[in-house]
Amino acid sequence: MGGPGGLLGRFEPPAKPWAAGHRGVDLAAAAGTEVRAAAPGMVVFSGLVAGRPVVTVSHPGSGSPPLRTTYLPVTGTVPVGTAVAAGQVIGQLAPDGRHCAGHDCLHWGLLRGPRYLDPLALFGAGTARLLPLNGGGE
Repeated sequence: MGGPGGLLGRFEPPAKPWAAGHRGVDLAAAAGTEVRAAAPGMVVFSGLVAGRPVVTVSHPGSGSPPLRTTYLPVTGTVPVGTAVAAGQVIGQLAPDGRHCAGHDCLHWGLLRGPRYLDPLALFGAGTARLLPLNGGGE
């Protein structure tokens, strides 16, 4: 089930905001693994969502509204309001075999406002979508 670089699940945007899809990527990791911020920013949330621990980092200077990265299931180790550097530890992966078919994994998401984006795009490895030069649907 593993892929390149421990990629277990790719980003699959939903057709509609309420529809099914995969709003991030799943990365292979063992419970207890240190989780690091993907980019500099500020921890804006650290707590439970639907009974699972989540950390959210906002990235000022990344546009309007600013990008936010989410990390699940991650027990935060820095308080909300803390500025973090890229690569700084922000938490530890909690045990949770529900999301990745019985395996522990990190679900990593990226949002701009309410819109989910492919977090691999932060590293130039996201999904490309090409449009025709003439703007048509042919």
